[in-house]
Amino acid sequence: MAFKATILTLYPDMFPGPLGHSLSGRALEKGLWQLETSQIRDFATDKHRSVDDTPAGGGAGMVLRADILAKAIDATAPADDPRPRLLMSPRGRPFTQARAHELAEGPGAIIVCGRFEGVDQRVIDTRGLEEVCIGDYILSGGEIGAITMLDAIVRLIPGVMGNMESAEAESFEAGLLEHPQYTRPADFEGLKIPEVLTSGNHKKIHEWRMSEAERLTRERRPDLWDAYMADEDDVD
Repeated sequence: MAFKATILTLYPDMFPGPLGHSLSGRALEKGLWQLETSQIRDFATDKHRSVDDTPAGGGAGMVLRADILAKAIDATAPADDPRPRLLMSPRGRPFTQARAHELAEGPGAIIVCGRFEGVDQRVIDTRGLEEVCIGDYILSGGEIGAITMLDAIVRLIPGVMGNMESAEAESFEAGLLEHPQYTRPADFEGLKIPEVLTSGNHKKIHEWRMSEAERLTRERRPDLWDAYMADEDDVD
């Protein structure tokens, strides 16, 4: 069965968006994965199709109502649906490459795109929503985050990328940032491709790439470097 993503959103027209192009778009056309949207507002009960209300206890903004969102989830994903239920949320656990691999190997995902000040905690608790964060910043809603997350997942589905070796060498795959890349012309504004890359010595090329990946990770992402070194110590 192909990976199937179901998006619960107030803005279904935002999909597939960028996911309809390039690798993910071609894979969507080939049926390597599926995408559907569900308009949360369709489950509102009043004539204005209201989905939010003021926060209990006071405060600014509005909160997405538990009863309406619960109806949307129940109608879209019955209790026996094996797909994980994800809520795009700035307070969620950080989305990682490892999590992308886990999801790409599964049946798909139900993704709730929050809006306003947030989602009523009771629907998070009763419907088992896993809060996911794509970075330490605030967006207007969960749609862009969902698109970002799906792009990372879909490219890992077998058959989507022509050369999986390329994916295996990318940043984060081995706990390191990717080494610098070069291509023609050999001389660009007086800057030449490092000689080792044109030497034909695959052992030295591998060593250079590993050394550069370690250097960049150490300089730019000390958090990743510390985790990488901790893993190395565990292996030793």
